[in-house]
Amino acid sequence: MTQIGWYGLGSMGLAMASNLQRHLASKKALSLLYSNRTLSRGAPLQALGGVPEQSFDKLVSRCGVIFTMVANDSVLQSLVSSAVESGHSLKDKIFVDCSTVHPETVSSAIAQLKGPGASYVAAPVFGGNPIAVDGKLVFAIGGPKSATDVVKPLIQDVMGRKVIECGEDATKSSLLKIAGNIVTVNMMEAVGEAQVFAEKTGLGTGPMEDLIGEAFGPVAGGYSKRLTTGAYAPPLDSHPGFGVSLAIKDARHAMTMAQERGVQLPGLEIARANMEAARDFGGECLDSSSMYGTLRQKAGLAFWNEKSRQS
Repeated sequence: MTQIGWYGLGSMGLAMASNLQRHLASKKALSLLYSNRTLSRGAPLQALGGVPEQSFDKLVSRCGVIFTMVANDSVLQSLVSSAVESGHSLKDKIFVDCSTVHPETVSSAIAQLKGPGASYVAAPVFGGNPIAVDGKLVFAIGGPKSATDVVKPLIQDVMGRKVIECGEDATKSSLLKIAGNIVTVNMMEAVGEAQVFAEKTGLGTGPMEDLIGEAFGPVAGGYSKRLTTGAYAPPLDSHPGFGVSLAIKDARHAMTMAQERGVQLPGLEIARANMEAARDFGGECLDSSSMYGTLRQKAGLAFWNEKSRQS
């Protein structure tokens, strides 16, 4: 049996790894080996049978397939460099990154891993924490067919409901994720604008939420619930579903690439500015949908609604 490893246990990574461990247990396969900067984050995973490993390098040495789900490009770059420089044989190992990173970061990782004989698969995901918990994420997967054929059974109907195949060029998966984020962030901005309009006109957020869910689908409806339940600004001792700084980073990737190619993204620029204003006001413990708080302020309402934290 191939030993599977996992690094990165934020709100998304922990949910995904938990579903993967449940799958491995159901198949009587080797338990998932996991690591994280703060290893205690893996306690729920350990309760499911996962096995902690303090060192990422040691995890790499023990595993044939290594999943990563990390915050940004620099963390991924550091992990790949650490693996390459560890001295452990990487021959025939498969590195699968589910993070949102720039295509240039993907190209760099591929080049670094090629020499030692390892494969790189880009498998970024679409969907927030509740969808990750349910194992219903959408994956955009790209990389050598010999590697993706190994990885897909660990994803389809385990962590995701759909795998979109992007071919052997892994940078195309990264590019699809960045393009998809333009839709995601603009949709959150639109839902926030509609809900503020509904509140200020006296229509009410309830009927607006019913319409959003029924007319525009469960994804838009889920974004609305992040607002009406106060999840856009959760308690300070909790973890946002998808942190505002991560969403800002994703938006900047898209805007940088668009600028280089002479493409204008005015909607994304507005949403990014509103997310940055929200972070400046409310700090890091905010969800990506927290542009809603900024929109509320612009309409003369408090940043916080009755269900969110209040400071």
